[in-house]
Amino acid sequence: MQALILEQAGQLSIRDIAIDQAMGPDDVRIAVRNVGVCGSDVHYYKHGSIGPFVVREPMVLGHEASGIVIAVGDKVTQLQPGDRVCMEPGIPDLKSRATLEGKYNLDPAVSFWATPPIHGCLMPEVVHPANFTFKLPDNVSFAEGALIEPLATGLQAAEKARIRPGDIAVVIGAGTIGILTALSVLAGGCSHVIIADLVQEKLDIAAAYDGITAVNISSENLSERVAQLTDNWGAQLVFEASGSPKAYANLFELACPGGSVVLVGMPPAPVTIDIVAMQAKELRLESVFRYANQFPRALALLGSGKLNIKPMVSCVLPFEKGIEAFERAARAEPGDVKVQINFS
Repeated sequence: MQALILEQAGQLSIRDIAIDQAMGPDDVRIAVRNVGVCGSDVHYYKHGSIGPFVVREPMVLGHEASGIVIAVGDKVTQLQPGDRVCMEPGIPDLKSRATLEGKYNLDPAVSFWATPPIHGCLMPEVVHPANFTFKLPDNVSFAEGALIEPLATGLQAAEKARIRPGDIAVVIGAGTIGILTALSVLAGGCSHVIIADLVQEKLDIAAAYDGITAVNISSENLSERVAQLTDNWGAQLVFEASGSPKAYANLFELACPGGSVVLVGMPPAPVTIDIVAMQAKELRLESVFRYANQFPRALALLGSGKLNIKPMVSCVLPFEKGIEAFERAARAEPGDVKVQINFS
């Protein structure tokens, strides 16, 4: 079967690869349709590693996916051939303590697509556990289905924030995760979101949504703008979704006394935070690592029509141009939010 393969840092190929795809009684076989190019995919492509996860042998990329069920295992009852689905890419040990405590995303033994040494899903067919495969509502496209994975991260952040109706939020970073976090907290009850970035084209996409004010921090002072928009009180919720170490310099200035700061983005190296500034406001600090039990919520929101994520998809290229898609994502073109690859 052909797949899009990271041979080593900086080298991609589309070629045949032999992968054991035996289907068990609790599995489904899926014809892949759309796959998003994630920032982690690009990081592996450019650098060959993320922290302790190092690409030591050729690896199939991709973990944000949708598709069509083409076969089901003997014990599968909730899905059938022909169902349009999206797939949660992280499979935990169902008997682990983390899973039994409802925190399966924190299971150290989780098997996650396109995280070395686990192959991803950028190939025509995959076998996946039925319990981590979810039907798409009729009004949700394959392109939107491939965005459920990053949307789940936004919903995880919203849940960690403990939103109260009417809260004002700040989101730092207007990439895919940042915008989807902003939409998630609006859906969760926030009255207004202030989103900040350096790239005006991305901010323009975010600002097109009702309830979002965009701030370009290359020309505006974010702390002053937040103070202006909150009557000098600060935001109840602050989400760091850029991963930039520079964001931590004045992170706590943005929050109101008793507010919450949620860390979503991952800095490339350890950062310094001002503990006293946090204590002086009695801020609550939360963090996010992927998501747990968010796919059904994300699909319910999209199915209800209350959330529109179509503008997130900037470009869809056919599988044959998959390397071109990665090169485009690696260039980080200003107007791009999400580049996807399609198997038609």
